Amino acid sequence: MPLRALDVEKIQDITGNLYESIVIMSKRSRQIAAREKMELDEKLKYFEGFEEEDEFSFNEEQERISKEYEKRPRASQRGADELMESKVSYRYPENT
Repeated sequence: MPLRALDVEKIQDITGNLYESIVIMSKRSRQIAAREKMELDEKLKYFEGFEEEDEFSFNEEQERISKEYEKRPRASQRGADELMESKVSYRYPENT
């Protein structure tokens, strides 16, 4: 998957501060990655505990599921895309 350059000025315009935008983008990327890992673990958990006689067919299915997740765009790329398309909501903590 090739690298894609991001326009730093557009990223900065989202919040007015480049570093805040990057933090928001990275947190969203971590959320996406955590959700996908949980989904993958749930799907692969189904195959635990089966007897060895069916191991070959289950290995093929596990491999297919894993490759499906590998084909998806990286979480960091999707986090950046969501931020650029204004699909991410964020808020600042209240000052106390």
